[in-house]
Amino acid sequence: MTGTTAGTEGATRTYEVRTYGCQMNVHDSERLSGLLEDAGYVRAAEGETPDVVVFNTCAVRENADNRLYGNLGHLRPIKMAREGMQIAVGGCLAQKDQGEIVRRAPWVDVVFGTHNIGSLPVLLERARIAEEAQVEIKESLETFPSTLPSRRESAYAAWVAISVGCNNTCTFCIVPSLRGKEKDRRPGDILSEVRTLVDQGVLEITLLGQNVNTYGVEFGDRLAFGKLLRACGDVEGLERVRFTSPHPAAFTDDVIAAMAETPNVMHQLHMPLQSGSDRILKAMRRSYRSERYLGIIERVRAAMPDAAISTDIIVGFPGETEEDFQQTLDVVRQSRFANAFTFQYSIRPGTPAATMDDQVPKAVVQERYERLVALQEEISWEENKKQVGRTLEVLIAEGEGRKDDATHRLSGRAADNRLVHLAAADARPGDMVTVEVTYAAPHHLVADKVLSVRRTRAGDAWEARQAAPQRGSAVNLGMPTIGRPAPLPAEPSACSPV
Repeated sequence: MTGTTAGTEGATRTYEVRTYGCQMNVHDSERLSGLLEDAGYVRAAEGETPDVVVFNTCAVRENADNRLYGNLGHLRPIKMAREGMQIAVGGCLAQKDQGEIVRRAPWVDVVFGTHNIGSLPVLLERARIAEEAQVEIKESLETFPSTLPSRRESAYAAWVAISVGCNNTCTFCIVPSLRGKEKDRRPGDILSEVRTLVDQGVLEITLLGQNVNTYGVEFGDRLAFGKLLRACGDVEGLERVRFTSPHPAAFTDDVIAAMAETPNVMHQLHMPLQSGSDRILKAMRRSYRSERYLGIIERVRAAMPDAAISTDIIVGFPGETEEDFQQTLDVVRQSRFANAFTFQYSIRPGTPAATMDDQVPKAVVQERYERLVALQEEISWEENKKQVGRTLEVLIAEGEGRKDDATHRLSGRAADNRLVHLAAADARPGDMVTVEVTYAAPHHLVADKVLSVRRTRAGDAWEARQAAPQRGSAVNLGMPTIGRPAPLPAEPSACSPV
């Protein structure tokens, strides 16, 4: 479906995509934007009321539905006053609630699921012609998202999905029922996309999957992920490779070796722990125990002493005792995480954990959460202080530092993904700046000594994008900090239990 999509008065129709949730949703939103632009829509300018608003939803948060329906309610009078305006709802919450969305918000025009995002332009047109809501939810993947058009948010870094879906059955997580069983892309297709991105100026890619290190299960190659990392090392012009999120149960030594031996694979690892208690891990149906987890951390550090490791932890899972919680604190002390995404457990309807006995009182969960955060803050700060005096190469990002304009600083990510705020320099987003770290805080580093600036093809691509006519930017309301290619507000890693 190509060509200009006309509005009610013959004008080109505008759109806005609002994104909630994990990296997979953000990646899907880039595809949704690409599909709409391929169909003739243009992105609405900032402050402009768009002709089409697309909500790409997440079902992981406890209040995900309240947030969605609140936003839909806010849009209702705007839509009633604007002839031809359309609202579409997709993503995980749409996959879960399906027809319930139109029942509760009958002014919604289109509802589509996680398996058929490519249908959006056709469904919008059908709804316009039929003048009634179109609800289309597929139970299995229709088209692998990476084969669809894309409008990427970053000129210098990009997500590359290597699989979708999940074969695990964690009792706190609803994602497998919404994303389906794991489906893997062929290595040649992935590497072709990577090379195309590099040709466009991208310096950094993040390989993306619900359980990225189980890649290859569908075509029977247990070592496929490590091979893929090594193959990325052969892509000329690709400077940084990251991945998220792996599963400890499937994390193998060949992947550690590939990370250590492939120069452009970063020494940064996001490894979800969830709990340090073996009893709770069993109740969560996480198929590893704390000894195995700590063994992985030990082997990663033996191979890469400079590795920065981060994690996800749930506090207050049903049945968690003070002893269980102390075991989590012990694993945190031993692991010395650079940072951690810490979450208070809350009930997700539709998950086995939602009906478990011994739900932990909110006040207890809150008190434990505060103790965990305090411990991790102390560790993060101590680990960051070790960076003072070190020389780092920082990939300059756009929008990482909230106060950059006021402080005249630049911000970006070091190779290990630590956030660095640096002194003003003649550098563009996408350029590489070598700095000396002069100060450490728990969540960032400061580098007042700029040693050199390397202008890159990625910086050229960013500059060319700035020179092109702009129609505003996407409204992305959820974004991870781990391995992220686009500099947007912090969110947890793929399908973390927030």
